[in-house]
Amino acid sequence: MEKRKVKLKFEKEKARAHSSLLKAFKSAISHFSYYFCCMNKKKLVVLTGAGISAESGLRTFRDSDGLWEGYNIEDVATPRAWRKDPQLVLDFYNQRRKNVLDAKPNAAHIGLASLEKDFDVHIITQNIDDLHERGGSTNVLHLHGEILKMRSEKNPRLVTGITKDILLGDKASDGAQLRPHIVWFEESVPMIEVAVPIVQDADIFIVVGTSLVVYPAAGLVNYAVSGIPKFIIDKSIPYTSSIQNLVTIEKHATTGVQDLINALKEYR
Repeated sequence: MEKRKVKLKFEKEKARAHSSLLKAFKSAISHFSYYFCCMNKKKLVVLTGAGISAESGLRTFRDSDGLWEGYNIEDVATPRAWRKDPQLVLDFYNQRRKNVLDAKPNAAHIGLASLEKDFDVHIITQNIDDLHERGGSTNVLHLHGEILKMRSEKNPRLVTGITKDILLGDKASDGAQLRPHIVWFEESVPMIEVAVPIVQDADIFIVVGTSLVVYPAAGLVNYAVSGIPKFIIDKSIPYTSSIQNLVTIEKHATTGVQDLINALKEYR
């Protein structure tokens, strides 16, 4: 009787081990298929700016009068503003978060995501919203932070998600006040160091909805290999005569991305 119990226990453990190995094997095959697929696709790198989200109803970071939603940039989007009036800064970004949650991805976001069928697509965005992700893009790098995240004001590595308001007195795990996970004016842009090698490795480089005046993000175009195809989509194309192999599409993002999709068919 005891031998039978031992045998049954051995068989159960053997079955569990077999099941675990099978799952691991399937996972390895899935990852291999993904990387093999990407290796055979051209790497398409897209730099996006406020123009793509504007068509989802999100105001651009700076209007023609130099204001952002009626506020001076210096009063709500700098470290000095945070030190001077953190309540005002929190109120400002709490409202921006609500605006983002109410917005929906538009045809440009969805169109760029659809390119993943034929290309290894990397989105590098200056925008702090999550519309690329909700539009279906799976590889998104946010240069200037994310409105749906918050972090310790002392330790930028202590980051967590947030969909509600951040309040004065809300503390991170290190005891410091929580602040929006946003790169403010006058702060460094650490993700630019991640973005540069991505751009350098691009087979095709695309700019959508940005005037190429916000640095260091605007400087990324200079890291793209000179001989590769480049496209820029914006309702008002900036000065670009120094950029080689450039196709300009002077349209809003939603219609311009559809033109881009058609133009990219020859590169698949």
